[in-house]
Amino acid sequence: MFTISNGQRAEVLTQALPYIKRYNGKIVVVKYGGNAMINQELKEQVMEDIVLLWLIGVKVVLVHGGGPEISEMMGKLGKKAEFVNGLRVTDKETVEIAQMVLAGKINKSLVNLLGMKGGKAMGISGMDGKLIEAKVKDTDLGYVGEITKINIQPVRDLLEKGYIPVVSTIGCDNDGNVYNINGDTAAAHIAGALNAKRLIMMTDIAGVLRDKDDLSTLIPEITVGEAKTLFDEGVISGGMIPKVDCCIEAIKKGVKKVIIMDGRVPHSILMELLTDEGAGTMVVGDKQE
Repeated sequence: MFTISNGQRAEVLTQALPYIKRYNGKIVVVKYGGNAMINQELKEQVMEDIVLLWLIGVKVVLVHGGGPEISEMMGKLGKKAEFVNGLRVTDKETVEIAQMVLAGKINKSLVNLLGMKGGKAMGISGMDGKLIEAKVKDTDLGYVGEITKINIQPVRDLLEKGYIPVVSTIGCDNDGNVYNINGDTAAAHIAGALNAKRLIMMTDIAGVLRDKDDLSTLIPEITVGEAKTLFDEGVISGGMIPKVDCCIEAIKKGVKKVIIMDGRVPHSILMELLTDEGAGTMVVGDKQE
């Protein structure tokens, strides 16, 4: 088993000091979901990383999805999941299942896990305080929501009281309808409304690859303009298209930097924020002349 000496531990902490100073008191939004949530050991490591950041003074907001769990619950209830262009077809019964799984089971289990790791977390959904207002995105998709407004004050209130806000991506409208909101999109809007220093998008691939089958072709940093070129060249394709679109949206809304990283890599959040190595692909605004 690999071990390090106390001196080596002290050296690691010393090297992290400039990064701790950089992020102390700053807001970092973490989008967490999909396959990165399935492995329990990995989930506990992610929660430990978030608690560590919180303890050193980083204001972390955790935005989560839970697509696989929704599909699993639908199966248990005898309902088949249908997707159109990567978006779940969501009828009245399905959105009730999504609300139950996201705002209930997943949200509260993450809050509980953060508490077990020594953090102080509070779970809310996009319906609380009308945090996420939405409308029908496409009538063919049913209750899949398009965000119309973010009322960010509930999240700010929790941050000011010293909590880690844990947000499930369920939205609502003034007529009482409930909507299933894409987690990446919600995280981009929330990070923008908070003017966050960083948005971290945890996914199940390493980042933007010039060759999707070769991890060594990872592109460590791209500007918004370069991303559009990579779209045109077909380098950014498939499921990466909506993720990068969300990154661009967050940058336009005032987020300083957005990271797409492999959430399956242990402690990838700490590698990105507290070392000079970084992790994944960083998306930044176009450089000014």
